[in-house]
Amino acid sequence: MADQRRTERLDQPREPRGVKLPRFDPEAFGRWSEGIARGMGTANFIVYMTVVIALWFGWNTLAPADLRFDPYTFTFLTLVLSLQASYAAPLILLAQNRQTDRDRVALEEDRRRATMQKADTEYLAREVAALRIALGEVATRDFLRSELARLAEELDAAAQRRQKRELRQPERPVGRGEGRSGGGEPPLDEPRDDLDGDYVRDGRRPEG
Repeated sequence: MADQRRTERLDQPREPRGVKLPRFDPEAFGRWSEGIARGMGTANFIVYMTVVIALWFGWNTLAPADLRFDPYTFTFLTLVLSLQASYAAPLILLAQNRQTDRDRVALEEDRRRATMQKADTEYLAREVAALRIALGEVATRDFLRSELARLAEELDAAAQRRQKRELRQPERPVGRGEGRSGGGEPPLDEPRDDLDGDYVRDGRRPEG
């Protein structure tokens, strides 16, 4: 009794009692059930089953009595078809449940991707708006062309005004000192007197 109390510990889970059923891989069983459901949902299965039932009826009707294994009323065939229907329904439901799980996972993945695409689209929209605002303050090609054309017109107008002003300005007369100094140098700014012969060169006498 003491040994039994020592083995029963409250800090450890109790081992399950009863018959232990064999374990199987749910994924493998699910794939197998889906394969059966897909096979039963094809035209080939209907054709093959119709051929088998027709042969069953023909053999158990036309064959000798001692060779008939399922005579009229076909009780064994009814049992086989009932077992087939009883197993086919759960297998089809299992395949549908697996397909529903896959659809749910695919839907969640699509929702996640849609959320990411929406976030990316909003980010790109903000970036495009920022670029448009920034480009609004940058000189475009047309603006530069218009400004260069305007500057060229102003320079042409200024050159024409300068040319007209030069044509209207009269030629400046040659000074008296230019011939003496030579080389086109301007005359010296000095008073006129008779020391250097200014009056004799002009043909006038100095005033007394």
